[in-house]
Amino acid sequence: MFRTLFLFLFLPCAAVNAEFALSYQNDFQATEVGKLPEGFQVIAGNFKVQEKEGHRFLELPGAPLDSFSVLFGTAQAEGVVVSAKCFGTKTGRKFPTFALGLNGGGGFRLQMSPAKTTLEIIRGDLSRASVPFEWKSGEWVMLKLQIRKVADKWWVEGKAWLAADKEPAGWNVTYEETVTPPSGRASLWGSPFSGTPIRFDDVVICNTNS
Repeated sequence: MFRTLFLFLFLPCAAVNAEFALSYQNDFQATEVGKLPEGFQVIAGNFKVQEKEGHRFLELPGAPLDSFSVLFGTAQAEGVVVSAKCFGTKTGRKFPTFALGLNGGGGFRLQMSPAKTTLEIIRGDLSRASVPFEWKSGEWVMLKLQIRKVADKWWVEGKAWLAADKEPAGWNVTYEETVTPPSGRASLWGSPFSGTPIRFDDVVICNTNS
């Protein structure tokens, strides 16, 4: 009960002053090690729950070296915000890439690109907007992505911060879309180009009316 209340209050999903309602959350503690959480749909990759020091998380292995993704939650198009905690490590000059997405496999992604020291909003194979971001190897980082409709446009907004720090008030990177986004599920993405696993934890989806 306390864990649920903690996630609801301290992993906020909506922008400042927005009303929101918790739609989905998963800290993977209830999933058996070596299994995929119920309701998760793998597009590609061997995503499985693993455990370290009594704590469970969703893990993508460090091999093969390719891009992989998994879907979760219910299909939505707008008025939704998703957040997740992510972990990766570099190997020499090789870096992982990981992302959090909305609107299904072909939708928008908020991508951490350590090799480029950037945080990006991606659609398809194209970077639509990016800002500098100094990622730290071996530390959990929070990603948060929101899509909201304003008049006849849609704002795609993302932010990232070290999980040990306080969430920043504003959004790091934004993109203005003029075409109605498709309805689709939230997603997690990973490219283990460093040859080491990528981990995800504390995924939360909320609906917002602003």
